[in-house]
Amino acid sequence: MSSGNNLNLRGALLALAAMGLYATHDVVVKILGRTYSPIQIVFFGALLSFPLVSFISLADRDGGRLWPRQPIWVMLRSVCMVLTSVSAFYAFTVLPLAQTYAILFATPLLVTLMSIPFLGEHVGLHRLGATILGLVGVLVVLRPGQEALSAGHLSALLSAVTGALASVIARRIGPTERPLVMLLFPMLGNVVVMGALLPLVYLPMPFADLGLSGIIAVLGLGAALMVILAFRAGEAVIVAPMQYSQILWATVYGYLLFDEPLDGATFAGASIIIASGIYIVLREALSNRSRTRPAMNTGARNETVTTPRLNPLARILGLPPRQDR
Repeated sequence: MSSGNNLNLRGALLALAAMGLYATHDVVVKILGRTYSPIQIVFFGALLSFPLVSFISLADRDGGRLWPRQPIWVMLRSVCMVLTSVSAFYAFTVLPLAQTYAILFATPLLVTLMSIPFLGEHVGLHRLGATILGLVGVLVVLRPGQEALSAGHLSALLSAVTGALASVIARRIGPTERPLVMLLFPMLGNVVVMGALLPLVYLPMPFADLGLSGIIAVLGLGAALMVILAFRAGEAVIVAPMQYSQILWATVYGYLLFDEPLDGATFAGASIIIASGIYIVLREALSNRSRTRPAMNTGARNETVTTPRLNPLARILGLPPRQDR
Protein backbone atom coordinates (compact mmCIF):
# COMPACT_ATOMS: atom_id res chain seq x y z
CA MET A 1 0.00 0.00 0.00
CA SER A 2 1.39 3.41 -0.99
CA SER A 3 2.15 6.12 1.56
CA GLY A 4 -0.73 8.20 0.17
CA ASN A 5 -3.17 5.35 0.70
CA ASN A 6 -1.80 4.80 4.19
CA LEU A 7 -2.34 8.46 5.05
CA ASN A 8 -5.87 8.40 3.65
CA LEU A 9 -6.66 5.27 5.64
CA ARG A 10 -5.29 6.88 8.78
CA GLY A 11 -7.33 10.01 8.13
CA ALA A 12 -10.50 8.01 7.59
CA LEU A 13 -9.98 5.97 10.76
CA LEU A 14 -9.26 9.08 12.83
CA ALA A 15 -12.42 10.72 11.48
CA LEU A 16 -14.50 7.62 12.24
CA ALA A 17 -13.15 7.58 15.79
CA ALA A 18 -13.91 11.29 16.15
CA MET A 19 -17.49 10.73 15.02
CA GLY A 20 -17.77 8.02 17.66
CA LEU A 21 -16.65 10.51 20.30
CA TYR A 22 -19.14 13.08 19.02
CA ALA A 23 -21.95 10.53 19.16
CA THR A 24 -20.96 9.54 22.71
CA HIS A 25 -20.96 13.25 23.59
CA ASP A 26 -24.56 13.48 22.34
CA VAL A 27 -25.59 10.37 24.26
CA VAL A 28 -24.37 12.01 27.48
CA VAL A 29 -26.35 15.15 26.56
CA LYS A 30 -29.45 12.99 26.05
CA ILE A 31 -28.94 11.23 29.39
CA LEU A 32 -28.58 14.53 31.25
CA GLY A 33 -31.58 15.86 29.33
CA ARG A 34 -33.83 13.39 31.11
CA THR A 35 -33.39 15.45 34.27
CA TYR A 36 -32.03 18.88 33.39
CA SER A 37 -32.97 21.69 31.04
CA PRO A 38 -30.77 22.20 27.95
CA ILE A 39 -30.04 25.66 29.38
CA GLN A 40 -28.39 24.09 32.42
CA ILE A 41 -26.53 21.50 30.34
CA VAL A 42 -25.17 24.15 27.96
CA PHE A 43 -24.15 26.41 30.85
CA PHE A 44 -22.11 23.79 32.68
CA GLY A 45 -20.72 22.42 29.41
CA ALA A 46 -19.44 25.89 28.54
CA LEU A 47 -18.21 26.60 32.05
CA LEU A 48 -16.26 23.36 32.26
CA SER A 49 -14.84 23.87 28.76
CA PHE A 50 -13.13 27.08 29.84
CA PRO A 51 -10.19 25.39 31.64
CA LEU A 52 -9.52 23.23 28.58
CA VAL A 53 -9.67 26.15 26.16
CA SER A 54 -7.57 28.29 28.51
CA PHE A 55 -4.88 25.61 28.48
CA ILE A 56 -5.01 25.49 24.67
CA SER A 57 -4.82 29.28 24.49
CA LEU A 58 -1.34 29.12 26.01
CA ALA A 59 -0.18 27.75 22.66
CA ASP A 60 -1.51 30.80 20.80
CA ARG A 61 1.44 32.62 19.22
CA ASP A 62 -0.78 35.19 17.53
CA GLY A 63 -0.38 38.08 19.94
CA GLY A 64 -2.86 40.91 20.23
CA ARG A 65 -5.94 42.07 22.04
CA LEU A 66 -8.93 39.85 22.65
CA TRP A 67 -11.34 42.51 21.42
CA PRO A 68 -12.52 41.51 17.91
CA ARG A 69 -11.51 43.46 14.82
CA GLN A 70 -15.05 43.03 13.45
CA PRO A 71 -17.19 43.12 16.59
CA ILE A 72 -20.59 43.13 14.89
CA TRP A 73 -19.85 39.97 12.90
CA VAL A 74 -18.25 38.28 15.91
CA MET A 75 -21.24 39.11 18.09
CA LEU A 76 -23.67 37.88 15.42
CA ARG A 77 -21.72 34.63 15.12
CA SER A 78 -21.73 34.26 18.90
CA VAL A 79 -25.52 34.73 19.00
CA CYS A 80 -25.87 32.08 16.29
CA MET A 81 -23.72 29.65 18.25
CA VAL A 82 -25.67 30.21 21.46
CA LEU A 83 -28.86 29.36 19.57
CA THR A 84 -27.14 26.41 17.87
CA SER A 85 -25.99 24.97 21.19
CA VAL A 86 -29.22 25.19 23.14
CA SER A 87 -31.44 24.11 20.23
CA ALA A 88 -29.21 21.14 19.33
CA PHE A 89 -29.01 20.01 22.95
CA TYR A 90 -32.80 20.28 23.27
CA ALA A 91 -33.32 18.27 20.07
CA PHE A 92 -31.03 15.52 21.32
CA THR A 93 -33.01 15.26 24.56
CA VAL A 94 -36.47 14.91 22.96
CA LEU A 95 -35.93 13.34 19.52
CA PRO A 96 -34.45 9.98 18.54
CA LEU A 97 -30.72 10.35 17.95
CA ALA A 98 -30.84 9.20 14.32
CA GLN A 99 -33.67 11.61 13.48
CA THR A 100 -31.79 14.52 15.07
CA TYR A 101 -28.64 13.72 13.11
CA ALA A 102 -30.57 13.43 9.86
CA ILE A 103 -31.90 16.98 10.29
CA LEU A 104 -28.54 18.40 11.44
CA PHE A 105 -26.88 16.87 8.35
CA ALA A 106 -28.62 19.66 6.42
CA THR A 107 -26.08 22.15 7.83
CA PRO A 108 -23.44 21.76 5.05
CA LEU A 109 -26.22 22.04 2.46
CA LEU A 110 -27.41 25.29 4.02
CA VAL A 111 -23.82 26.54 4.07
CA THR A 112 -23.75 26.03 0.30
CA LEU A 113 -26.87 28.17 -0.15
CA MET A 114 -25.80 30.87 2.34
CA SER A 115 -22.40 31.16 0.68
CA ILE A 116 -24.08 32.83 -2.31
CA PRO A 117 -25.18 36.06 -0.58
CA PHE A 118 -22.55 36.11 2.19
CA LEU A 119 -19.41 35.08 0.32
CA GLY A 120 -20.29 35.74 -3.30
CA GLU A 121 -19.84 32.04 -4.00
CA HIS A 122 -20.96 30.81 -7.42
CA VAL A 123 -23.01 27.66 -7.01
CA GLY A 124 -23.36 25.71 -10.24
CA LEU A 125 -26.35 23.65 -11.30
CA HIS A 126 -24.84 20.37 -10.10
CA ARG A 127 -24.17 21.65 -6.58
CA LEU A 128 -27.46 23.52 -6.41
CA GLY A 129 -29.36 20.44 -7.54
CA ALA A 130 -27.62 18.26 -4.97
CA THR A 131 -28.35 20.82 -2.26
CA ILE A 132 -32.05 20.99 -3.14
CA LEU A 133 -32.22 17.19 -3.21
CA GLY A 134 -30.64 17.06 0.24
CA LEU A 135 -33.20 19.52 1.61
CA VAL A 136 -35.95 17.34 0.13
CA GLY A 137 -34.42 14.56 2.22
CA VAL A 138 -34.94 16.74 5.30
CA LEU A 139 -38.64 17.01 4.38
CA VAL A 140 -38.79 13.22 4.10
CA VAL A 141 -37.45 12.96 7.65
CA LEU A 142 -39.90 15.58 8.95
CA ARG A 143 -42.91 14.04 7.12
CA PRO A 144 -45.01 17.23 6.95
CA GLY A 145 -48.72 16.42 6.84
CA GLN A 146 -48.16 12.92 8.19
CA GLU A 147 -46.74 13.79 11.57
CA ALA A 148 -47.08 17.01 13.55
CA LEU A 149 -43.85 18.98 13.82
CA SER A 150 -42.73 18.98 17.42
CA ALA A 151 -40.62 21.50 19.29
CA GLY A 152 -37.76 19.02 18.93
CA HIS A 153 -38.01 19.03 15.12
CA LEU A 154 -38.13 22.83 15.04
CA SER A 155 -35.15 23.01 17.41
CA ALA A 156 -33.09 20.69 15.19
CA LEU A 157 -33.97 22.82 12.15
CA LEU A 158 -33.05 26.00 14.03
CA SER A 159 -29.73 24.46 15.02
CA ALA A 160 -28.99 23.54 11.40
CA VAL A 161 -29.81 27.07 10.18
CA THR A 162 -27.91 28.96 12.88
CA GLY A 163 -25.01 26.51 12.71
CA ALA A 164 -24.73 27.08 8.96
CA LEU A 165 -24.90 30.86 9.42
CA ALA A 166 -22.18 30.72 12.10
CA SER A 167 -19.95 28.74 9.74
CA VAL A 168 -20.44 31.15 6.84
CA ILE A 169 -19.72 34.15 9.08
CA ALA A 170 -16.58 32.40 10.30
CA ARG A 171 -15.45 31.96 6.70
CA ARG A 172 -16.08 35.64 6.08
CA ILE A 173 -14.12 36.99 9.06
CA GLY A 174 -11.71 34.13 9.73
CA PRO A 175 -8.76 35.45 7.69
CA THR A 176 -8.60 38.71 9.67
CA GLU A 177 -9.90 37.72 13.11
CA ARG A 178 -7.67 36.36 15.82
CA PRO A 179 -8.33 32.60 16.30
CA LEU A 180 -8.61 32.92 20.08
CA VAL A 181 -11.36 35.51 19.62
CA MET A 182 -13.24 33.10 17.35
CA LEU A 183 -12.93 30.41 20.01
CA LEU A 184 -13.64 32.36 23.20
CA PHE A 185 -16.46 34.75 22.32
CA PRO A 186 -19.10 32.09 21.51
CA MET A 187 -18.15 30.19 24.66
CA LEU A 188 -18.40 33.37 26.73
CA GLY A 189 -21.76 34.07 25.11
CA ASN A 190 -23.07 30.68 26.19
CA VAL A 191 -21.88 31.20 29.76
CA VAL A 192 -23.40 34.70 30.01
CA VAL A 193 -26.74 34.00 28.29
CA MET A 194 -27.33 30.56 29.79
CA GLY A 195 -26.11 31.81 33.16
CA ALA A 196 -28.70 34.60 33.06
CA LEU A 197 -31.45 32.06 32.29
CA LEU A 198 -30.16 29.41 34.70
CA PRO A 199 -32.15 30.57 37.79
CA LEU A 200 -35.36 29.86 35.87
CA VAL A 201 -34.58 26.17 35.34
CA TYR A 202 -31.82 25.24 37.79
CA LEU A 203 -31.89 21.89 39.54
CA PRO A 204 -29.15 20.87 42.00
CA MET A 205 -26.65 18.56 40.31
CA PRO A 206 -24.99 15.73 42.23
CA PHE A 207 -21.29 15.29 41.67
CA ALA A 208 -21.84 12.41 39.23
CA ASP A 209 -23.99 14.55 36.93
CA LEU A 210 -21.55 17.44 37.18
CA GLY A 211 -18.87 14.96 36.15
CA LEU A 212 -20.95 14.03 33.09
CA SER A 213 -21.02 17.73 32.16
CA GLY A 214 -17.23 17.68 32.31
CA ILE A 215 -17.18 14.57 30.12
CA ILE A 216 -19.27 16.43 27.53
CA ALA A 217 -16.61 19.16 27.40
CA VAL A 218 -13.74 16.66 27.10
CA LEU A 219 -15.45 14.55 24.42
CA GLY A 220 -16.37 17.56 22.28
CA LEU A 221 -12.91 19.09 22.35
CA GLY A 222 -11.18 15.72 21.95
CA ALA A 223 -13.28 14.88 18.90
CA ALA A 224 -12.51 18.27 17.34
CA LEU A 225 -8.78 17.67 17.77
CA MET A 226 -9.08 14.22 16.18
CA VAL A 227 -10.90 15.68 13.18
CA ILE A 228 -8.05 18.18 12.72
CA LEU A 229 -5.55 15.32 12.75
CA ALA A 230 -7.73 13.37 10.32
CA PHE A 231 -7.75 16.23 7.79
CA ARG A 232 -4.00 16.64 8.18
CA ALA A 233 -3.43 12.95 7.45
CA GLY A 234 -5.87 12.35 4.61
CA GLU A 235 -7.51 14.14 1.73
CA ALA A 236 -10.79 15.96 2.34
CA VAL A 237 -12.51 13.84 -0.29
CA ILE A 238 -11.78 10.79 1.89
CA VAL A 239 -12.13 12.28 5.37
CA ALA A 240 -15.14 14.59 5.05
CA PRO A 241 -17.75 11.90 4.23
CA MET A 242 -16.86 10.11 7.47
CA GLN A 243 -19.04 12.67 9.27
CA TYR A 244 -22.08 10.73 8.09
CA SER A 245 -21.01 7.71 10.11
CA GLN A 246 -22.63 9.51 13.04
CA ILE A 247 -25.95 8.10 11.83
CA LEU A 248 -24.57 4.58 12.40
CA TRP A 249 -23.44 5.44 15.92
CA ALA A 250 -26.82 7.06 16.54
CA THR A 251 -28.69 3.98 15.34
CA VAL A 252 -26.68 1.65 17.59
CA TYR A 253 -26.76 3.93 20.63
CA GLY A 254 -30.44 4.72 20.13
CA TYR A 255 -31.42 1.06 19.90
CA LEU A 256 -29.26 -0.19 22.78
CA LEU A 257 -29.66 2.68 25.26
CA PHE A 258 -32.94 4.41 24.46
CA ASP A 259 -35.06 1.77 22.66
CA GLU A 260 -35.19 3.91 19.50
CA PRO A 261 -35.77 1.87 16.32
CA LEU A 262 -34.73 3.46 13.02
CA ASP A 263 -37.98 4.17 11.17
CA GLY A 264 -38.28 3.98 7.40
CA ALA A 265 -38.81 7.70 6.79
CA THR A 266 -35.72 8.67 8.81
CA PHE A 267 -33.64 6.05 6.98
CA ALA A 268 -34.88 7.20 3.55
CA GLY A 269 -34.45 10.89 4.30
CA ALA A 270 -31.02 10.41 5.84
CA SER A 271 -29.92 8.39 2.79
CA ILE A 272 -30.95 11.23 0.46
CA ILE A 273 -29.20 13.86 2.62
CA ILE A 274 -26.02 11.79 2.91
CA ALA A 275 -25.93 11.04 -0.83
CA SER A 276 -26.28 14.72 -1.71
CA GLY A 277 -23.68 15.72 0.88
CA ILE A 278 -21.14 13.20 -0.38
CA TYR A 279 -21.76 14.32 -3.97
CA ILE A 280 -21.01 17.93 -3.01
CA VAL A 281 -17.88 16.90 -1.11
CA LEU A 282 -16.61 14.86 -4.07
CA ARG A 283 -17.35 17.58 -6.60
CA GLU A 284 -15.71 20.33 -4.56
CA ALA A 285 -12.70 18.34 -3.42
CA LEU A 286 -11.94 16.97 -6.87
CA SER A 287 -12.55 20.21 -8.78
CA ASN A 288 -11.04 22.39 -6.02
CA ARG A 289 -13.25 25.25 -7.19
CA SER A 290 -15.16 26.17 -4.06
CA ARG A 291 -13.92 28.72 -1.53
CA THR A 292 -16.61 27.55 0.86
CA ARG A 293 -15.90 23.82 1.05
CA PRO A 294 -18.99 23.32 3.24
CA ALA A 295 -18.46 19.79 4.49
CA MET A 296 -14.90 20.47 5.53
CA ASN A 297 -15.26 23.93 7.00
CA THR A 298 -18.30 23.18 9.12
CA GLY A 299 -16.00 20.94 11.08
CA ALA A 300 -18.01 17.81 10.25
CA ARG A 301 -20.78 18.91 12.60
CA ASN A 302 -22.64 21.89 14.00
CA GLU A 303 -20.57 24.24 16.10
CA THR A 304 -21.72 24.17 19.71
CA VAL A 305 -20.36 25.18 23.09
CA THR A 306 -18.33 21.96 23.33
CA THR A 307 -17.53 21.40 19.64
CA PRO A 308 -15.58 24.45 18.42
CA ARG A 309 -14.84 25.31 14.84
CA LEU A 310 -11.78 23.50 13.61
CA ASN A 311 -9.84 26.26 11.84
CA PRO A 312 -9.38 28.62 14.84
CA LEU A 313 -8.50 25.67 17.06
CA ALA A 314 -5.98 24.35 14.54
CA ARG A 315 -4.40 27.78 14.02
CA ILE A 316 -3.95 28.26 17.77
CA LEU A 317 -2.20 24.89 18.01
CA GLY A 318 -0.15 25.59 14.89
CA LEU A 319 -1.82 22.65 13.12
CA PRO A 320 -3.77 24.07 10.16
CA PRO A 321 -6.03 21.47 8.52
CA ARG A 322 -4.25 20.06 5.49
CA GLN A 323 -5.83 20.80 2.12
CA ASP A 324 -6.37 18.43 -0.78
CA ARG A 325 -3.22 17.38 -2.52
